[in-house]
Amino acid sequence: MGINIQKLRLLTMNVHKGFSIFNRRFVLHELRDAIRKVSADLVFLQEIIGENHRHREKHETWPEKSQYEFLADEIWKDFSYGRNAVYSAGHHGNALLSKFPIIQSYQHNLSLYSLEQRGLLHCEITIPGIHHSLHCICVHLNLVAFHRRQQYEMIKRYIDVRIPHGAPLLIAGDFNDWSDQAEKLLARPLNLFECHRLLHGHLAKTFPSFRPILRLDRIYGRGFEVIHCRTSSEQPWSKLSDHLPLIAELEFHVVVD
Repeated sequence: MGINIQKLRLLTMNVHKGFSIFNRRFVLHELRDAIRKVSADLVFLQEIIGENHRHREKHETWPEKSQYEFLADEIWKDFSYGRNAVYSAGHHGNALLSKFPIIQSYQHNLSLYSLEQRGLLHCEITIPGIHHSLHCICVHLNLVAFHRRQQYEMIKRYIDVRIPHGAPLLIAGDFNDWSDQAEKLLARPLNLFECHRLLHGHLAKTFPSFRPILRLDRIYGRGFEVIHCRTSSEQPWSKLSDHLPLIAELEFHVVVD
């Protein structure tokens, strides 16, 4: 009997619909190059556009397919998209790109009122060497603390019903958590840890990208060890969105005969 160690690298980022901060430039092509260089196995994306015919008409380099398909290209064979916000020009939401098979995918509505249409994208992923499926949840939560408290309860209820208690779990995304409520209201009740806090003793500063002071983006999880977790504020990341990415390397230890 021995231990099989499976390493996994992931990236989470609010991509600001493919535009730089203050919407000055369309940067989706540069963003694709930067994400590829990370060599992540899983990519959690928020504010990713599924369709927008107005932007398509305005920008010559707008891709023919959806933004998440354009970013996935031939690197991430499996991907899933959860539509959050729908408007006359199109829609945007969360997406997950995966180098491993996505065997199930679910979209769960977290919207509390019409001005902030939010959702939860849940993917069940098969990874070689891991007997249980890895459950990945990509989220983008509301700006108002009272609404986020309600959304934490919605996420907890969803996980209690849809995800086995012993299954490895990742929840990553833009929590918009200005006052660090997620630790008490979401992480502790679900026995989750935040990857950057576990290694460094504090949450990562990710917003605004040109001078990050707010700790809005998180990676919570259970069932694995965290080897590295960092944000990246150097070029080109600070010019590719209003958020910086959060990047982590994880290890899963599996007992084998």
